Amino acid sequence: MGRIFISAAHGGREGGRIDPGTVAGGTTEAREMILLRDLIVTELRSRNWEVLSVPDDLSAQGTITWINSRSRPRDVALEIQTDAAASPSVRGATVYYIANNSDRRKHAEILLLALLRKIPQLPNRGVKPDTNSGFGSLIFCRQTTIASLQMQVGFLTSPDDRFLLQNRRRDFAVGIADGLASWGGIIDPGSIPPETNYPIINININGKNVNEKGVLINGNSYIPISLLNSLNIDLSTAPDIRQVAYKQIVYIKAVDLQRFNVSVGWDGTTRTVKLRSNLASGQIDKIMSSGKTTKEQLESFLKSNDNNALVQFPDITQLYIDEANKEGVNYDIAFSQMCLETDYLRFSGDIKAEQNNFAGLGTVGGGSESATFASARIGVRAHIQHLKAYASSEALREEVVDPRFRFVTRGVAPLVGDLSGRWSASLDYGTRILAILRKLYDSTQ
Repeated sequence: MGRIFISAAHGGREGGRIDPGTVAGGTTEAREMILLRDLIVTELRSRNWEVLSVPDDLSAQGTITWINSRSRPRDVALEIQTDAAASPSVRGATVYYIANNSDRRKHAEILLLALLRKIPQLPNRGVKPDTNSGFGSLIFCRQTTIASLQMQVGFLTSPDDRFLLQNRRRDFAVGIADGLASWGGIIDPGSIPPETNYPIINININGKNVNEKGVLINGNSYIPISLLNSLNIDLSTAPDIRQVAYKQIVYIKAVDLQRFNVSVGWDGTTRTVKLRSNLASGQIDKIMSSGKTTKEQLESFLKSNDNNALVQFPDITQLYIDEANKEGVNYDIAFSQMCLETDYLRFSGDIKAEQNNFAGLGTVGGGSESATFASARIGVRAHIQHLKAYASSEALREEVVDPRFRFVTRGVAPLVGDLSGRWSASLDYGTRILAILRKLYDSTQ
C-alpha cells in the first residue's frame, strides 16, 4: 500500500503571507481548502493510511518539488482547489487528469464518483484531461512524478457550492477520502511496470511510423529524445520538461510536446502514440493566416464540449469560415476565441445569446456595456473585423460593423499572445485561446 500526498491549492506565499487564492462570499480558497484538507488527512489516518500533507507556504512549483523529493513509485498525489466563474450560477465538481492516460482517467472517475455519492447535490462536471483546463495543461498533473490528479471540489463564486462546502465539510472529506482509498488501493506493486521492463510502444510522426520505439511508464507514453529533431523541437527552451533515462536511452513524456504545438494521440489497438506537428503548415498563432480545420471538425469539437452548442446557432461554424476567409483571418483562432468568450456558446457570463456578441465586444460609449448585433453573421463579422484591426493594417473588405474598430491601434497584435492585456486585461488571455486551439487540433487526430 502506497502513501497519499494531499495539497490544498491556493496562491502559495506572497510578501510573507499565504496568498488567499480566489476570494468570494466572505471567505478565501486558501481557508476553505486548508480546512477541507485537514479533515481528509484526519479521516485517512483513522483508516491507517500514511498521508503526507503538503506545507501551505509553498508555491505551485515548490509543491511539486516537495512531493517529488519524498515520493516513492506506489504513492499517489491529489491537489484540491475551488474554481471561480463570472456567473454565480456556474457550479459543480470535476477532476483533471493528465491527457492521453486512460489509467489516470479511470482513477479520476473513481475519485469524483466517491465525492458525489456523499454530496449528491453537487453537480457533476465530469472528469477532464488537463488539456481542457484554461491553460491547456496543469503542472500538478504533468510534473509530479507519481500518479497525480487535480480536483476542483466546486465553485467558490457559487453561493450554492459555497454553502455545501462550509456546511457539509466533513461529508466532502469522507467522500474524497473514500475515493483516495480506492485509488490508492489500485496502485500496488503489480500495477507499476518494473523499471527494467517497461512496455514497448510504437511511434507515428506526421502520419508515418518510425523505426524507434517508445515506452509506457505509469500509463504515460514516452518517446526517445532523439526524435525531437524530426519535430523541430529545441528542449533548451523548456528546461522544466522531465527526462527519463532507461536502458541507455533518454526519453521524454509525449504529452509534454503539446507546448511545442504538437498534437498527441493514442491508438490503443496498435499501441501507438501519434504525434503531429502543427507547425508543418506555418505558425499556428499568427492571426492573419489560414485555418486548417473543416466545418465538420469545428462542429464536432463544439458538440464534444457542449452537445447543445449548435441548437441556437446551427450555422456558426460556417459563418466563422466564411467571414474569416473574406478578411484573411485564421478562422481556427477566431473560433477558439469565441469558445473562450462564450464558454462554448453557453453564454454563462454577462453577455446573452440574443446579443449575437461572440467575442465580448464593447460599445462605442465604453464602460461595461457590451454590444448587440442584428444577426449571428453580423456578430461574427464584427468579431473578425476586430481581430483584423489588431493583427493587420490592411483595409477591410466589408463595411465596418465592429463598433470599436476605429479605436484599435492597427497591426499592434499580429500573434494570439499579443492580445493579452489588449483585448482583455488578463495577461493570460492569449494563452487561454491557444490552449483551446491546441485542443481543437488534438481533436482532429
